[in-house]
Amino acid sequence: MVVVNYHDDLNEVQGDPVLAALLSAPAAAAPFDRIDWWRNLVKNCDILPLIAVATDGTQRLVLPLMRRARTIIALGNWYNFRLTPLATADANRPALLRALAEDLAGQAPRIILEKLSESDAAELAAAFRSTGWSVWQSVSDINHMLKVGGRSYAEYLAARPGPLRTTLKRKGSKVEVSLYRSFDLQAYEAYEDIYAASWKPEEGSPTFLRRFAEEEGATGRLRMAVARVAGKPVAAQLWTVESGTAFIHKLAHREDAKALSPGTTLSAALFAEVIDRDRVALIDFGTGDDAYKRDWMEQVRPRYRLDMLRPRWPGNWPIIVRNALRAATGRG
Repeated sequence: MVVVNYHDDLNEVQGDPVLAALLSAPAAAAPFDRIDWWRNLVKNCDILPLIAVATDGTQRLVLPLMRRARTIIALGNWYNFRLTPLATADANRPALLRALAEDLAGQAPRIILEKLSESDAAELAAAFRSTGWSVWQSVSDINHMLKVGGRSYAEYLAARPGPLRTTLKRKGSKVEVSLYRSFDLQAYEAYEDIYAASWKPEEGSPTFLRRFAEEEGATGRLRMAVARVAGKPVAAQLWTVESGTAFIHKLAHREDAKALSPGTTLSAALFAEVIDRDRVALIDFGTGDDAYKRDWMEQVRPRYRLDMLRPRWPGNWPIIVRNALRAATGRG
């Protein structure tokens, strides 16, 4: 018999040994799947979680959610690369997801989940449709990635676009690069100064990001680099590595140093570090179809949005009509 529970207190989640193991490394293979990430969101981003847990004996399936008015959405913010249902190895995923979808009907009339992989979107859509939800699926974002395929950095670099390799040859020697595999306060403060002088918008939650860097540095998962010109920090990047994947979280350069392309030199140093030293199999550049990502990445995969509505809820009827019209005209 499947039992569904909801938790807004992460200590309750941590108190279940099976859940605690599922939501910790190495079982949780990405930062966004760990209870530490969720705790950081709660503490530093003013987020109240709704952790939905389906249980059947030793089996667990977890969907990290939160409320937004009458709608339930994925737990996360702009720092999350993706959302995925998390399950123990012995879990009957279809059965647990169906039970979860059926029970969630009593929690909200509408659920919106974004940044889903194709397989997760299909699995979730099937579960919710089978329990009476009206489900609308669309592509909401794109994820650039690199499958290393056992190559060395030199082999990988040889396949990069000519202009990128020329930039590295012409300007790389003008930039000094420092690499860090643990948290370094001076390096991180340099990143904050660089970000403030970059083209990027105001940081969403500086406290969240620093705490994340400190935690990843303590576990050995942090990969950070700072580029300097004549001793002055001009570019910085923050990556993490775990379970064979390198995640590129943050990168920034000072606008007044743009002519030296310090970000390109810095990226090259970190690609070399994670390919040759960490031997990663995959490099994940997060969401967004920025043009510069195409120079470094070789594959793209869509990220999906599911808009799931209870069809008998009157407030949903205008939304269902709009979604149907979008689908009929090929826009949804």
